[in-house]
Amino acid sequence: MFEFAWPWMIALLPLPWLFRRFMAPSPRALERAGRGDPPQLRHPGIDNLRGAYAPLGVAVPPSLLWQYVLLWLAWAALVGTLMKPQILETHTEVVSAGYDLMLAVDTSRSMNALDFSVDGQPVNRLAVVKGVVGRFIEQRSGDRIGLVLFGDQAVLQAPLTTDGSAVVTMLDNSFPGIVGDSTAIGDAIGLAVKKLRERPKSSRVLILLTDGENTSGSLPPAEAAMLAHKYDVRIYTIGVGSDGEVPFPDEGRLKMVEMPLDEDLLQELAAVTGGAYFRATDSSALEEIYRRIDALEKTEAESRSISIPSPLYRWPLGVALLVMLLLALTFMRGSRHRASGGGGA
Repeated sequence: MFEFAWPWMIALLPLPWLFRRFMAPSPRALERAGRGDPPQLRHPGIDNLRGAYAPLGVAVPPSLLWQYVLLWLAWAALVGTLMKPQILETHTEVVSAGYDLMLAVDTSRSMNALDFSVDGQPVNRLAVVKGVVGRFIEQRSGDRIGLVLFGDQAVLQAPLTTDGSAVVTMLDNSFPGIVGDSTAIGDAIGLAVKKLRERPKSSRVLILLTDGENTSGSLPPAEAAMLAHKYDVRIYTIGVGSDGEVPFPDEGRLKMVEMPLDEDLLQELAAVTGGAYFRATDSSALEEIYRRIDALEKTEAESRSISIPSPLYRWPLGVALLVMLLLALTFMRGSRHRASGGGGA
């Protein structure tokens, strides 16, 4: 669509006419000035000068008429340039129905426990989470997914994006202890809420995966849950790991260590925000949890249109420059002609 960004600049178009109309001397003033014996001006181009400064009502010599037309054309082109002509190209972005999911994954040292198995081989908790979460993300067509890793502190690893493969890559590159050995559950919730609060209310979902208790961070989990409730963020908590003592590698040796899971806290976080708590004791249970989460609410499809302007000012500006160049060449040619004619007289 064509339009002028500054259409009011057209008010400058009659400016030369107004200047000539009100600033040029009137015929009566010229008549008064002509009484007596005014000084005589001798110049080879005197006829052209008289034509240029002729009072209103005096006919313009035919030889100068086309020059006036070109001057007006140049002025009109300059005014057209100031009006900023442009073409607006409309681009429509359609966002399909989907979630605004923030995944908060515990990467504390305890996630190195070997109480899961895949194909009969023991694997640590984080490896199982990576595999299940990775497959979950790959199935999220149109969803916006972000990733928070937490240990001693919470770190935004990936902002909300529809590029699920990038989020999977970020998760795959993590390892137990990447952001510390402790577990800052409250800080993870606070950071996720900060990133989700700008999204539509019905779509703000936080999935929190942890295998332990809150042992670090500056924001208590209860306060973080109230903050999530304030901004309509639903928290779905997942407790990862088995009860009792679990095998844990420590300095090249495998030890049996008891790692308590604060299920009461995780249930409270989910209840305060209108979410739900799930317990994952093996990989099949974890996959079943994600199938249940997949049946939760989705946002409606959104459609946003933006208009990107393509400026066209260079075209009228080019016309003005060409016309002024033509006028300059014409005046130079006339001057040379008059000079040669005057020299031969």
